[in-house]
Amino acid sequence: MAYCLYLRKSRADMEAEAHGEGETLARHEKILLEVAKRGEYNVTQIYREIVSGETIAARPVMQQLLQEVEQGVWAGVLVVEVERLARGDTIDQGIMAQTFKYSGTKIITPLKVYDPENEFDEEYFEFGLFMSRREYKTINRRLQSGRLAASKEGKHVSGAKPYGYERVRCSDGKGWTLRPIEDEADIVRYIFRLYTTGEENENGEIQYIGTGTIARRLDALGVPTPTGGNMWSAETLYKILQNPVYIGKIRWGERRTKRVSENGSVTVKRVHVSTEEWTLVDGLHPAIIDEEVFNKAAKIIHRGGFAPVPNNKTLANPLAGIVYCAKCGRVLIRRTSHIYPLLRCTNRYCDNVGAKLELIEERLLQALSGWLAEYRLQWTENPASNRADDIKMAEKALHKAENEVATLRKQLSRTHDLLEQGVYDTNIFLDRSRDLTLRINTAEESVASLVAELVEIRRREANKKNIVPKVEKLLEVYNALPSPQAKNDMLKEVLEKVVYLREVRSPKGGPLDNFELTLFPKLPPT
Repeated sequence: MAYCLYLRKSRADMEAEAHGEGETLARHEKILLEVAKRGEYNVTQIYREIVSGETIAARPVMQQLLQEVEQGVWAGVLVVEVERLARGDTIDQGIMAQTFKYSGTKIITPLKVYDPENEFDEEYFEFGLFMSRREYKTINRRLQSGRLAASKEGKHVSGAKPYGYERVRCSDGKGWTLRPIEDEADIVRYIFRLYTTGEENENGEIQYIGTGTIARRLDALGVPTPTGGNMWSAETLYKILQNPVYIGKIRWGERRTKRVSENGSVTVKRVHVSTEEWTLVDGLHPAIIDEEVFNKAAKIIHRGGFAPVPNNKTLANPLAGIVYCAKCGRVLIRRTSHIYPLLRCTNRYCDNVGAKLELIEERLLQALSGWLAEYRLQWTENPASNRADDIKMAEKALHKAENEVATLRKQLSRTHDLLEQGVYDTNIFLDRSRDLTLRINTAEESVASLVAELVEIRRREANKKNIVPKVEKLLEVYNALPSPQAKNDMLKEVLEKVVYLREVRSPKGGPLDNFELTLFPKLPPT
């Protein structure tokens, strides 16, 4: 029967190649062909795996090979070492071992031939897979620790370079940093300038530009994308606008994944990582964007960007991107009738009745004024001294709960000592351990609740300083603002969204304002 070669690069091979040790697959192929010649193995196929995947699912060539082994296509597979076959978890190793065992396919290395029908070879093969997995985890742990340490030193640890920079060796020869590519850096500055300051239109007004328009502008200029393509996307621009590398920072740890089992298969899912868990330090590379400009872009993104405006046109709807349908959730858009502009839902299957734009705008300002009056009243009824007392009481309760958790943990630790000393038997120890664990969980939930409450109290205290002046200013100058774009920008400063509902159309001559508006301010009331 026929035999095949399986060649795969490991991460160590890639590092060795970087130091000039030659191409790995070619070297391994030569070794295995010599083994085939000595053993008179009829090699008819060579499989080459370029990716350094941890799991079988990440290695398409291995998947094909296993399928053929399962079908009994090969009498044996030649590999440089057993570790090249699998470094995945226990499930992957089990799949690998069982596939070769049940098909009777031999595994041939330069040092040993593994016969799956031989009990001792089978055990030796499984032990080799286990040691391979252990070695992989050790290498990966060291690699991640090294990357974290290098990132904290301000070095660039990602393999991919950010647009506008090139990777260069650090002056001490250890690790990598970044050096600006001036042509690309100018494009980055151009993107930030357009997004944060806009440009003047034919009427002399400042028109802010969204990522979609910027993408089309770059396409028209013939600027290649970061991947060398010819079509920029809004997503690519958002990544650039939110990357702190452009203000001389190094960010690490913002993207994490974990494996979860779903329907019998293991999948990788993205894990949300809060900004407090990131590593964000000053980098060794120079900044190409001022921090003030970067923060302004972040503020615009946080408030939802700019309302979309077609090319060569100015915004005509001051409520663009703000008012949403209460029935289907779509954003309401401006439509011009033969009498006056309307605001209506775009869903043709939705029966939410539209209304006159001017009336919705007027009612929105009235509702915002009423909300502000109620907000002020609540702060008047709850003076600053009372809020300070609330904070002190919450801090005292939190301190007490944290002490309780610490005490219970000490008690749980003592139960182990008492078990070892023979004071507790196993049953008493387990009962005591379960009781303390339950109490610790309850106490920790209380701590988490109190922390959230304290954060909320402090946030509400800060809200008064932020929301009141913004809403006051908006109500004061709104009607005098020069354009719908300016009105839209101010409304987005104080409102997350407004939900609109109108159940029935008014009869001829009936009221036109029989609709409901629900406001969602940026900062909630106390």
